[in-house]
Amino acid sequence: MSITVKFFASLRETVGKDEAILDPARAQTAQQAWEAATDGREMPANTLIAVNMEYAGADAAVTDGDEVAFFPPVTGGGGDVLR
Repeated sequence: MSITVKFFASLRETVGKDEAILDPARAQTAQQAWEAATDGREMPANTLIAVNMEYAGADAAVTDGDEVAFFPPVTGGGGDVLR
């Protein structure tokens, strides 16, 4: 099988693709999946990671059949907080 790696928003433009399919032997963690899918490019600081639609850290284990998604940090807000 394989590990599916997805890139969203500005990360898609940064790495030049929206998806990569990896041989599971190439990645045992989310960080390794990023490196394998981007040919060793450094992951931007504060990148959000999800493994199988659950937020995870860069050291989260990935296995055959998993989906790993990378999102740029969320910005915005700054308005008044509703009370």
